[in-house]
Amino acid sequence: MVRYICDYCSYIYDPQAGDPDNIIPPGTPFEMLPEDWECPVCGATRDSFSPEDGFSTL
Repeated sequence: MVRYICDYCSYIYDPQAGDPDNIIPPGTPFEMLPEDWECPVCGATRDSFSPEDGFSTL
């Protein structure tokens, strides 16, 4: 699974960790996040994230 980075604040969404503060369980791929999910740090929308270059958790 690929990690995604927020283009605004550099928060990294790691699918292996999920987002416990927003009740996203570990193992949830970025593509499966709810449409209204936002960056837990700055509130940016999902379309403000980019795949982190060169990192895969496969």
